[in-house]
Amino acid sequence: MTPGPSRPVDSGRATGTGPAAPAADLAARLDRIPVVTRAHRRWVGLLGFLFVFDLVDLNSFAYAAPALRTEWGLTIGGVGAITSAGFVGMFVGALAGGRLSDRIGRRPVLIGAVFFYSLFSLLSALATGPLMLGVLRVLTGFGLQAMTGVLLVWVSEMFPRALRGRYQAMLLAIGLAGVPIAAWVARLVVPTGPDAWRWIFVVGALGAIGGVVALRILPESVRWSAAHGRAGAPQEELVARLEAQAEEKTGQPLPAPVAERPVVAGRLAELLRGATLRKTVVAAAACVFLILSFYGFSSWVPTLLVERGYSTAESLTYSSILAIAAVPGALLAMPIIDRFERKSVILVLEVAVAVLLLLFGLIDHPAAIIVCGFGAAMLMQTGVATLYTYIAEVFPLHLRGLGSGIANGSGRLAGVVGGFLVAALYSGTGLVGVFTYLALAALGMGLVMALFGERTTNRRLEDIERS
Repeated sequence: MTPGPSRPVDSGRATGTGPAAPAADLAARLDRIPVVTRAHRRWVGLLGFLFVFDLVDLNSFAYAAPALRTEWGLTIGGVGAITSAGFVGMFVGALAGGRLSDRIGRRPVLIGAVFFYSLFSLLSALATGPLMLGVLRVLTGFGLQAMTGVLLVWVSEMFPRALRGRYQAMLLAIGLAGVPIAAWVARLVVPTGPDAWRWIFVVGALGAIGGVVALRILPESVRWSAAHGRAGAPQEELVARLEAQAEEKTGQPLPAPVAERPVVAGRLAELLRGATLRKTVVAAAACVFLILSFYGFSSWVPTLLVERGYSTAESLTYSSILAIAAVPGALLAMPIIDRFERKSVILVLEVAVAVLLLLFGLIDHPAAIIVCGFGAAMLMQTGVATLYTYIAEVFPLHLRGLGSGIANGSGRLAGVVGGFLVAALYSGTGLVGVFTYLALAALGMGLVMALFGERTTNRRLEDIERS
């Protein structure tokens, strides 16, 4: 279906100044809001909390792996197998979560996924062997990726278009505090004795607290509700409240909205033809290269440092320092993500990452581990914030969840292969081969985006959809 022509509509403010706008106009009313309101800031706090424990859980096994190698006698291949198991779950979670969110709504899938991954993270703390832990990481990964994909889509649909990139980056920065949290919990707890690694997974399960709060304060996406004919009094009241808060903040009346006729139905086939196919392929390819380089580095650094001759405690100390880079890396995206074209930003970042990864692999010196590792980890997170914002923008509204799920799922599927590939490369070529591969993957992500990516910075979602 093709969207109908744009048209100016009545503001529909529930303030006595005009009649309520029909549901199809709610997205237009959201688009004219130029600032982040009090309600948006409250949502940032909640979603940031959910992101924190998503990232704690996502990185928990990487920091537990050195201890598990000692306690369970895991080989490098065994570490790779469990790492890959988590990506199997994330692949399925990305597809299932995205499709479900298109059908039944963003809110129930997002909140349900939080409780799902929290439960299986807690059960991971009770694992009695590699097989049980591998199965539990599959299920945890399912919930983690279902939540992440839908959360980013929700933000793209509910935040002002001129600021959505900045707030995607801010949310990621808040969430990335989970990486150093996981690293430092591991550093402080793991060396205390056998089975102490289990507490890392317990901490990851605390995301359920945010799920309880979300049940109370997180609304359904207004865009999704309007497109599916489910917009009623609650959505009207929410938009009117956002409008009132925006006018209060700016001291000026809002401009007249220009609405698009919503498209309600969507099929997988629409993602596989015409311009939308190109967007799907580019987003999926970028995610594949991202996961191969990003998680190939972050998931393996603690284990590879031990292989380099460092003790488990020393490895976790270095890894904990590198983990701190996650937050400033995402924050670095904030001043540039809505100012420069996203695909150009990604190219510059990934070239720098590739150089730093090569230096990290070639120079065996503590200073190189800190400087090159910190720089690579920081710029990788800047790239993640930029790419995640891009992916949530390029797909049509009625297929945004599924499209994002396919792109993210492709990356997670690549992560399954990546876990085994790093183990095989290390056995055959050593650290130099591993880090050369990681650098090439980072460079591949930058080139795909620069050559084939869509322009999205500060464009209306509906305009991107038609390009």
